[in-house]
Amino acid sequence: MQTTDSSRPLPIAEARSGLQVLRGLLRDRSLLTALALMREHVGPIFQITMPRFRPAVFVGPDANRQVLVTQRDLLSWRNASDPVVKLLRHGVLVVNGAEHDRYRRIMDVPYQRRNVLPSIPAFWRYTDDVTATWRDGETQDMLVEMRKLALLILMGASFHVDVAPHLARLWQPILQLIEYISPGLWILWAGAPIKASQRQAIETLDAYLYDIIRTRRAALATRETEPDPTDLLAALIAAPDMTDDLIRDQLLTMLIAGHDTSTALLAWVLYLLGVHPATLTELQAEVDSVLGAQDEPPTADQLNELTLLDQVIKETLRLYPPIHIGNRHATEDMIVCGYHVPEGTRVMYSIYLSHRDKEYWEDPDAFCPARFARGAEEKTPPFTYLPFGGGPRNCIGAAFAQVEARTVLARLLQCFDFELLNGDQIHPHMGATLEPRPGVSMRIKRRK
Repeated sequence: MQTTDSSRPLPIAEARSGLQVLRGLLRDRSLLTALALMREHVGPIFQITMPRFRPAVFVGPDANRQVLVTQRDLLSWRNASDPVVKLLRHGVLVVNGAEHDRYRRIMDVPYQRRNVLPSIPAFWRYTDDVTATWRDGETQDMLVEMRKLALLILMGASFHVDVAPHLARLWQPILQLIEYISPGLWILWAGAPIKASQRQAIETLDAYLYDIIRTRRAALATRETEPDPTDLLAALIAAPDMTDDLIRDQLLTMLIAGHDTSTALLAWVLYLLGVHPATLTELQAEVDSVLGAQDEPPTADQLNELTLLDQVIKETLRLYPPIHIGNRHATEDMIVCGYHVPEGTRVMYSIYLSHRDKEYWEDPDAFCPARFARGAEEKTPPFTYLPFGGGPRNCIGAAFAQVEARTVLARLLQCFDFELLNGDQIHPHMGATLEPRPGVSMRIKRRK
């Protein structure tokens, strides 16, 4: 137990702020505005006090470091009543200690950068597959199109499974499960029942995943070949004591978390380029300079030459981090930034607010890719910028996501012009990730 006489009680958010939280949850499932107001009026550390929902909320690099690194052993990723745990069961994201470390060791290898780079041709090919159906002058919802692409890439390049023939059947179940783990009534009522459609969605995804596990087990049993370091499913099957149930949990974890984060990032980049057409033009000029009219996939060195694209991706992740808030539980009394956090408290650290903290970022709400220019990076403290988390449990798919985003966006910018049609309607929606709602409607035209 970590206590001291010098620790202070958590500042309490006013009742009015608590009502704002409730209204946000019931209206559009967004805590962002309410949390921003509390940060402004209460401070970077506060506790929301509502019936059955009393989280301690932290903003800023010192708190992020303590939660993610120095005091991580006093915090649990697992709360059995949360839908994400009920869905993912023993997935790597929702287990602690030695169990997490075991799964992470198995799963790290396919997601190491050296094992991601060979997938660049697949990222390129899947982008062409999705855009092959686009017609000049028509309107496409980039939130939908990027979700298709992210699913094809995740399943094809990471699981080595072609999901295309099954995508229509799995599409609604996947959306149902994203809704199931998104903020909702369960935050206030741990006994909130699962919808029948969500239960059916779990059964559908389970049947699909168990089938591909059995099929791959049978195929691997008849082959004597060197393991492919890019193949997550084969790595899980080859690991000792990994039952089909445990493999299902890891695959579903990566399927939901991996594709949804990439979907949000790609959709937000296209939205911001639509809002800032001069940056879009600059980016197209950079892509033309590096790639020209080549139809073959770029090399890793060519991707590294796309410096403005790298800045745009980083700035998008700053403004709209897909995983915008972290959620833990204190396993014993502890002190964070001098404040007493009682055992059992839900501890939340806001990546979104840390990325927009005017104490550390100049003009924090502005889109300014140049803040990430090489040699000109803003001098922000460590743990101020956390698009992939931090510490020993940082995002397992960070390298995959970054190479994927560069490859996909380079191909899109090489081939198409984009005009945003509904920019004034788009707002951040707190689902399983932070995504642009009601979607990103863009008129597309193939470049000559």
